[in-house]
Amino acid sequence: MLAGRGARMFHRVDALEHRLCRRLNRGVRSPALRELCCVASRLGDGIIWYLLILMIPVWYGQAGLKSALQMAVVGLIGVGLYKLLKQRLVRERPYIRFDGILAGAAPLDRYSFPSGHTLHAVSFTMIATAHFPELGIVLVPFALLIGASRVVLGLHYPTDVAAGAVLGATLATLGLALI
Repeated sequence: MLAGRGARMFHRVDALEHRLCRRLNRGVRSPALRELCCVASRLGDGIIWYLLILMIPVWYGQAGLKSALQMAVVGLIGVGLYKLLKQRLVRERPYIRFDGILAGAAPLDRYSFPSGHTLHAVSFTMIATAHFPELGIVLVPFALLIGASRVVLGLHYPTDVAAGAVLGATLATLGLALI
């Protein structure tokens, strides 16, 4: 029942975002930009975050354990949340919904709302930089690149990325306060 209402709601929003999605998706025609977005997106699949969770205690010792624990807990909650929302809201990815939008990379699943890549990029970046601000010089631009890459690659709408960022920021804030 919710899936049907969610899909109908998204049809209207999709139409409003279509032009912007097509414009940003032109980036996949540039081999250098496509490769950059594919690499950022692939690293955002989890590889970079798993390494960060493992390496923070190595780099920072005991001080890094708390942030690694916060990232691990928030990451697990984030996976459950975005998978639940995707299954319930069933928003088709832009390249599926519209001709003229190319898939620049293979998606992890069929639906796009919210962007799990962005959710994790924002939450992990916020947690890591709350403890170790110097990491922001690398993590903030990388998180922004992950979010942008998802739209350029035709895998997400801008509102998917915005929703993922809001959810990620909310989870990070809760994780920082409660763990």
